[in-house]
Amino acid sequence: MNQKAFSLPALLLSSILAVAAQPVLAQKTAKTAVNPPPSADLGYTIQAVQHGLTLNGTANVQWRAGDGRYSIASETRASLLGKILEAKSEGAIDANGLAPQTAVEKRFRKGATTTTFDRAANTIRFDASDETFPIKGGEQDRNSVVWQLATIARSTPARFKTGSTISTVVASQKNASVWRFKVGKSETLQTGLGSLKATKVSKVIGDDDKDQKIEIWFAPGKNWYPVRVRFTEPEGDTIEQTISSIAPR
Repeated sequence: MNQKAFSLPALLLSSILAVAAQPVLAQKTAKTAVNPPPSADLGYTIQAVQHGLTLNGTANVQWRAGDGRYSIASETRASLLGKILEAKSEGAIDANGLAPQTAVEKRFRKGATTTTFDRAANTIRFDASDETFPIKGGEQDRNSVVWQLATIARSTPARFKTGSTISTVVASQKNASVWRFKVGKSETLQTGLGSLKATKVSKVIGDDDKDQKIEIWFAPGKNWYPVRVRFTEPEGDTIEQTISSIAPR
């Protein structure tokens, strides 16, 4: 995603300096090209511990990016429960990266909820609450934020160095808040695609926070796709998805 004229000699000198400065000024004002990962269908294996019960399953993600637009559609299934989560996010790609317009989530045995990014009114709205939040640029939903991080890694690698912190406003089903992510070291993961080098990014959780912990591993050698994602609830339940297939689209 993620620049005077008096006597003739003085005027001549000013002109020479102006010409010499043009490349520098152009370099400073040039915008960084936003470079999201290429479109692909990604498959994951799921390992989860829910209320002391160990579950296995699969997840599929359809990621599309092109012509100034993006879309994400994901579906997660557990072996004993069937479909436990559907999530969709779609919108534009602008100077800040992904710019969601709508995000829909449907969890197990619950109705679907929609979060709307009203760009005309510069307001985020929720059909599950009366809350509203202003749009200032760069805001994400819980599905798009993972792909926004991948886009930042590809567009501005300097922001993805070990120890760096990336902050963004993330809208959930009922409200929005600032999420901070810390970039960790490169690790070697064992996946369905073999051994992969991946950079770990973790959501920063305060000592007194009761928020869900999120850890994401992005693989530079695989277009910075998220190759492992782990969610940990405050009570200890976990869901971990690890890449098993990538099909370019």
